[in-house]
Amino acid sequence: MTLERREFMGTMGAGLASMGLPGCVAEQIAKKRPNILWLSAEDLSPDLGCYGYDEVRTPNIDRLAAEGMRFTNAYTVAGVCAPSRSGIITGMYPSTIGSMHMRTIVKNPANRPPGVFYECVPPPEVKCFTEFLRAAGYYCTNNVKTDYQFSPPITAWDRNGRKHGDWKGRAEDQPFFSVINHTITHESKIRTPIEKDPIIDPNSVTLPPYYPDTPIVRRDWARNLDNIETMDGQVGKLLDELEQDGLAENTVVFFWGDHGRGFPRAKQWIYEAGILAPLIIRWPGVIEPGMVNDDMINFIDLGPTVLSIADVEVPPYMQGQPFLGDQKAKPRERIFAISDRMDETYDTIRTVRDKQYQYIRNFRLDVPYSKHIEYSDMLPTMQEWRRLHAEGRLKGPQKLFFEPRVPEELYDVTADPHQINNLADKPEHQDTLKKMRKQLDDWMEETGDLGLVPEKELSERMWPGGVPLNTAAPGVQPKGGTFNGATNVTITCSTEGASIAYTTEGGNDAHWLLYTGELKLDSRVRLRTKAIRIGYAESPEVQADFSIL
Repeated sequence: MTLERREFMGTMGAGLASMGLPGCVAEQIAKKRPNILWLSAEDLSPDLGCYGYDEVRTPNIDRLAAEGMRFTNAYTVAGVCAPSRSGIITGMYPSTIGSMHMRTIVKNPANRPPGVFYECVPPPEVKCFTEFLRAAGYYCTNNVKTDYQFSPPITAWDRNGRKHGDWKGRAEDQPFFSVINHTITHESKIRTPIEKDPIIDPNSVTLPPYYPDTPIVRRDWARNLDNIETMDGQVGKLLDELEQDGLAENTVVFFWGDHGRGFPRAKQWIYEAGILAPLIIRWPGVIEPGMVNDDMINFIDLGPTVLSIADVEVPPYMQGQPFLGDQKAKPRERIFAISDRMDETYDTIRTVRDKQYQYIRNFRLDVPYSKHIEYSDMLPTMQEWRRLHAEGRLKGPQKLFFEPRVPEELYDVTADPHQINNLADKPEHQDTLKKMRKQLDDWMEETGDLGLVPEKELSERMWPGGVPLNTAAPGVQPKGGTFNGATNVTITCSTEGASIAYTTEGGNDAHWLLYTGELKLDSRVRLRTKAIRIGYAESPEVQADFSIL
């Protein structure tokens, strides 16, 4: 499969092509499209100074917000990383493409349900959105997390990993899209190293009312705030580096969290604490400093928004929609989110959220709120909560997590931000309940929600017999022989939905380029190429030595 042909432009295009870069880079240099930098943080609610949270010091992120726009209704599509990140990289609902279970890729049989072993295989038209940026001439890098529920295809990134994971390796003046992920705020960093005392005084913090107020829980909370402050310093260094490289004025900076904080009833859940995330965007010359935006944003909108900013057409199949740029869509009236299997424990929860209310439907009443998940149970807060419940010492909202599960929940989040009072059985809220119930039903039908398909069946659809399908080897065809020392080359692949990568470099660390159309290569080079469809096994590498033509 080939993508749209992009013509070389002028001598600069020819020069870049001779370096092994797509000639369309010249077009983007001429247009001066903005650079785009994503700074992502793991397991982060809007617990930041710029969001009015005064128990933590985040001067660098606060400065970024003061220079750009802070979004107050930005929601992840899931309360856990892999489904959330699969939605971000594809612009699709995980429940539509089959990436909603946490995780689909588990090597150790002891850590996955029996008979389940697969990567998500989306419909053939679905790509990592970065391929569309690369086709338009952007240099795309990722440092370092992917966790997409499928192996990152070689066509998704120019460079992926710590070694080259920033904007440094691009051609001169080539626009870039770079993702830099901060792991210090991850749930696991709260409990390791456990012997380290928090810097922030645990006695000074304010806990949500549904947690038991004990020294252990306070210690975890303070350690998490310490980690947020450390992350803020890391963000500050990157912003300084961007400034020192003379790139700040032509770079759109996004800061976001991949889902809510790494605590029980937050991460892995789709309450506010699990899916409401910080989102800050600085776009010099376009976004006025100090702006606040309350539009409903779903994080599947991030990729389409980047394409819109970069003046790249958003593919019509994407369910995400741009909220900035020339292709900006009408603001959403509501967002939807999902929760399915978490590691070894099955569940199915769906939600719809507008600016005032959140409706939640629990499909598995046999699964308790306080479901056992081995990884989550390692957090001291969770252990403390379970201990106090077993001893009968919980009171008030602290008991909620251990009460019998109900099929529907409805919260007025503006009046009840911690979601303590379920309004689903209140007579005065029945109209809201019925309206949101229908909205969720319609969304599940319209998006082809796969959440009720047994995962063994889903696994067999994706990887029959637990084995990935193969991407066909690409075919390389010289076109018209050689002339003036150059060879016209076309590359094809018979696998529907496959993307093609090529390089003229040798070695394991070669820079693989995205094939978008006919190449004009020096007749003395050796061409290496391979193909990949998301969720399939990568094709064998094919080499063509044009020096013998």
